[in-house]
Amino acid sequence: MTKSKKCIFCEIVAGRENSHKIYEDELSLCILDINPFTEGHCLIIPKRHVPWWHDLNDQEIESLFKTARTVAKRMLKEYKVDFICMYARGRRIPHTHIFLVPTASDDLLDRFFNALEKFQESPPVLIRHRSAAALKRTAQRLRKKGGGKK
Repeated sequence: MTKSKKCIFCEIVAGRENSHKIYEDELSLCILDINPFTEGHCLIIPKRHVPWWHDLNDQEIESLFKTARTVAKRMLKEYKVDFICMYARGRRIPHTHIFLVPTASDDLLDRFFNALEKFQESPPVLIRHRSAAALKRTAQRLRKKGGGKK
């Protein structure tokens, strides 16, 4: 990152920017999102600057998900919601971050993901990815170099 393009999350980790810290361990930090979808919306960030979650090391991945689980359990108890929505980002702010959002059936975020799932199920262009043969080809393609389980 250049001086003119400082990473806000790196600045928060370094203590040079304010945040509302909720939880942290040696590798991860949980803060409140300053533009929340709902009360309690948090971000889990690695302390090391890594734009994409799939480039984190194993210890960082473990830390992020343990932190997410710890905070999600607190959210469930505190807000008494139906579930905690979780998704990973890194696009707009190029520093991996996981959104944790307390969510209830039919709230704004639930309706958004329901609409997204309906979109996923409907366009003809996506039908070609659903056949048994297409799914088998996709699985083979994704397995071939990683040596994953079949």
